Amino acid sequence: MTDAPALLLSENAAKRIAHLAKQESKPVMFRIAVSGGGCSGFQYGFSFDDTKNEDDQLFEQNGVRVVVDTTSLAYLAGSQVDFVEDLVGAAFAIKNPNASSSCSCGNSFAVG
Repeated sequence: MTDAPALLLSENAAKRIAHLAKQESKPVMFRIAVSGGGCSGFQYGFSFDDTKNEDDQLFEQNGVRVVVDTTSLAYLAGSQVDFVEDLVGAAFAIKNPNASSSCSCGNSFAVG
């Protein structure tokens, strides 16, 4: 029996990451990080990075590479990353089973 991946990417998220990564001048990985702040206590951060640090976990799914540092991964374990588009706009969204609450913008969450 294999363990479930610590982080899952939807097909929509993978397509959007691949599209954005192609616009970079060199090969990059999509970095997801959790930091203190936001209206609920913690916030998600998204960026591109060409370096995998010693404390990073690398996930390869649907043709894209995602890196998450081990501290952030503790808050993201079991989460699904999606890319959603609606009348208000388009954004990456994380369905996080570890979050006890989140703000209406979806970029900030609380645990515990």
